[in-house]
Amino acid sequence: MGISVWQLLIILAIVVLLFGTKRLKSIGSDLGGAIKGFKKAVDDDQNETKKDADFEQNQQMENKEKPTATTTQSDVKEKS
Repeated sequence: MGISVWQLLIILAIVVLLFGTKRLKSIGSDLGGAIKGFKKAVDDDQNETKKDADFEQNQQMENKEKPTATTTQSDVKEKS
């Protein structure tokens, strides 16, 4: 047993009578703006996380490419 179309229309009519169309319109636009802001914040966070991961990966690649300058005791004796 689900809600039929007629029951949904009756509920919609009651809501419109209680709140009025102007108030419902403002509630809808406020809710839409909040959802849009939330999506933007999530996208910004994902982009920032991706940038951080790319930066760390680039740093690791650069560190692997640089030769390490280690001196052994035999190197020190040869230079002396």
